Amino acid sequence: MVPEPAPRRRKVQSAEFGLLVLRGLADMGGAASLTGLAQALGENPAKIHRYLASLKEAQFVVQHTSGQRYALGPAALAIGLAAMRQIDALESAAPEIAALAETRNAVAFVAVIGNRGPAIMRWEEPMQPVTVNVRVGSVLPILWSATGRAFAAFMRSSLIDGLIEAELAAATPDQRRLIPDRAAAETIFAATRQAGCAAIHDTLLRGVSAVAVPVFDFSGRVAAVMTALGTSGEIDPDPEAPLAQDMKTRAAALSRALGWAKA
Repeated sequence: MVPEPAPRRRKVQSAEFGLLVLRGLADMGGAASLTGLAQALGENPAKIHRYLASLKEAQFVVQHTSGQRYALGPAALAIGLAAMRQIDALESAAPEIAALAETRNAVAFVAVIGNRGPAIMRWEEPMQPVTVNVRVGSVLPILWSATGRAFAAFMRSSLIDGLIEAELAAATPDQRRLIPDRAAAETIFAATRQAGCAAIHDTLLRGVSAVAVPVFDFSGRVAAVMTALGTSGEIDPDPEAPLAQDMKTRAAALSRALGWAKA
């Protein structure tokens, strides 16, 4: 094998270190002082400063007017946004719901919000399928499904408000006993936000329990909701139970992959 020319190796090493500096800034929240960045990377401040100067010229880094802090610049942000647009929440969630179905012996699916409500877009069956009358393409209610409650609790919009009002107006007597009015619905949504997930037991389908968790995109918007359901008694929908904890961990990882820094 012909050795790589020394100038080229140096260029590659310089590029690698420049990316390391950018990654260091990102890991520190997008901005840091020269001293803080050097300490975080374990490098000499003078070396870091040389790279920051080059990155600043290319608009990958900007320097605050005080001169004390450096931050990711417009070029870095443009690359980050372009990368985020390439990430598909549904595709990213596919292996997670497959793992849930296998390891938790539950039906697992991912839904997005549509004009008529949450629509199921991906679906995975466990080894012993649960008999339910929903499948890919099914639209779920906001108030009576864990999936709908997860959307409503974490993603308020005029569309969701309208769906809630329509469901309350069309509620059966049994449903009205569960949620008599909008105030009762808001109490449920607040508890859902507090728990980090929505959980139901025999609410939408008799004998079926479910847990749903939101997945956020880079802007903090709910990109999708991941749901697991199974026969009541076979799965524990409690927000503190292992199933919900597992799902919240998976959803947080997906949210980070989509660029949500608070996950």
